Amino acid sequence: MRVTQRVKKILSNYDSENPGVKANLARMLMAGKLGGTGRMIILPVDQGIEHGPARSFAVNPDGYDPDYHHQLAIDAGLNAYAAPLGQLEVSTQSFFGQIPTIVKLNHSNSLSRLKEDADQAIFGSVEDCLRLGASAIGFTIYPGSDQGLEQMEEIAELIREAKAVGLPTVLWSYPRGGNLSKDGETAMDVVAYGAHLAAQLGAHVIKVKLPTDHLEQAEAKKEFQNARIPIGSQGERVAEVVRSCFNGRRIVVFSGGAAKGTDAVLDDVRAIHEGGGNGSIIGRNCFRRPREEALELLDTMIRIFQGKA
Repeated sequence: MRVTQRVKKILSNYDSENPGVKANLARMLMAGKLGGTGRMIILPVDQGIEHGPARSFAVNPDGYDPDYHHQLAIDAGLNAYAAPLGQLEVSTQSFFGQIPTIVKLNHSNSLSRLKEDADQAIFGSVEDCLRLGASAIGFTIYPGSDQGLEQMEEIAELIREAKAVGLPTVLWSYPRGGNLSKDGETAMDVVAYGAHLAAQLGAHVIKVKLPTDHLEQAEAKKEFQNARIPIGSQGERVAEVVRSCFNGRRIVVFSGGAAKGTDAVLDDVRAIHEGGGNGSIIGRNCFRRPREEALELLDTMIRIFQGKA
């Protein structure tokens, strides 16, 4: 596998890691149509667990089959495919070695009553990731939740275990619960704080939601205003999240968010590109569309990250 100078520069920010971790990061960064550019698009499909099968797949019934999503990620030329353990145990038999995979190890579900103490259950292990030939482990934390500190202890241990066998970690950092308001979950200061916490925990790839210009914490609001940090545009807010992850020395990708129209999805991608984010991790805005429409959308996203659209 040839590694470009751009990817080598990114990997130089991970010089404390062992060769196995860096090799798997390189595999993801060099895969697909964006391979070698330092940009990434990852397809995550865990919505069946999170929201239920009908809410996730009824609009596009092919999505009930795990093979459909794995094939979609391959045909679109993406950098990686992320899914729960059970889903990958089905599809990896057909597609092993064709695209880097990320085993998402913990999940919530919409039947749970947890709110202030939002939490997730662990479904798999590092051993499962190795058995399936995955390139990384995936995990979600909820900074702000009453269970957030326990989640951080769980992932800190899993990161150490994964590093020891050469696997990097993709960490979903989604502030919620506790005293956070609904607007606070995507507030500029809160999203940046959540991303910074993920970096401090040792995550190699950090996934967050796109922030709004709302500032939730009174003390943080003062600092943003006194330092005149620009957050008026989405691109500026992306740049501030990236800066919060060791001044851009960690890979940061942004969620596609709730279902939305094509123009809104592409506007988000342009803002990520403009703000220096490493890419998108987009699920329901792809797999809930007909296959050809999803492929067309993903191709346009790729061209935006290539600077061609």
